[in-house]
Amino acid sequence: MRHKDEKKNQAIFDSTIQLINEVGFSDLSMSKIAKRANLSPATIYTYYENKEDLLVKLYLDVKEKLSRSMLHGIHEELDTKEICYIFMKNSLEFMMENKDWFLFLEQFTASPFMNKLCMADTAPMFENLYRYFERGISNGSLKNAKAELIISYCYFPIVQLAKEYYEGMYTTIEKEFELIFSLSWDAISQ
Repeated sequence: MRHKDEKKNQAIFDSTIQLINEVGFSDLSMSKIAKRANLSPATIYTYYENKEDLLVKLYLDVKEKLSRSMLHGIHEELDTKEICYIFMKNSLEFMMENKDWFLFLEQFTASPFMNKLCMADTAPMFENLYRYFERGISNGSLKNAKAELIISYCYFPIVQLAKEYYEGMYTTIEKEFELIFSLSWDAISQ
């Protein structure tokens, strides 16, 4: 068995994301990924069983990075509104600082590959986030709804803002972020 080199693995991930964002999933092939990464196609199969395995593992890797970013600076002592604000701000910063990853996540989520993913694989990544929002629901600072629904009222407006920014609709997004936070908070708070 060949030794797996982390630099090669990262080159495979980076090349895959670049190609997906350029040509989409349907025109993506292992040979194109190998060529972009300056590796032989056989090398990729040392790391991944097939294209589906690569894409699912790549999605989980990027989703893990997103989840860590979302929770940065959040702790038990913060009130629910502060947690919500930091979560939304962190999510937007991740999207702004990692355009390729963000666009990949958007494409993957809308692709048939999403159906191949076991959602139990992503659940642990967001346990703490759900716990913070569930605490807000139980203490009455948030509406009595599922945490997943409340989180979506915070996350998806940020996704839309990032998309509009990348489409050139905004040159700065600070004012828009503050408005979106205010609207989201009004929608989810008691």
